[in-house]
Amino acid sequence: MDEHRVSPRQRVLKAGTISFNGAAGISCTVRNLSATGAALEVASPLGIPEQFTLVFDGDRSTKPCHIVWRKERRIGVAFD
Repeated sequence: MDEHRVSPRQRVLKAGTISFNGAAGISCTVRNLSATGAALEVASPLGIPEQFTLVFDGDRSTKPCHIVWRKERRIGVAFD
């Protein structure tokens, strides 16, 4: 558990899209979510820019964010 986390994370399983440069985007799964950020599961973190817009597929809401950590198939983002 990261001691720097400001808000408690809630485990979720939501479909999302990593959108940048007006492109179609990269599919992802939102694995946990808080008011300040999220952990995303991706097929590969390669090619994902440092800053992008996370689109929640369910309600089409969006959150501009930036990457704070990367692991093999997961990235952690903070909302801007």
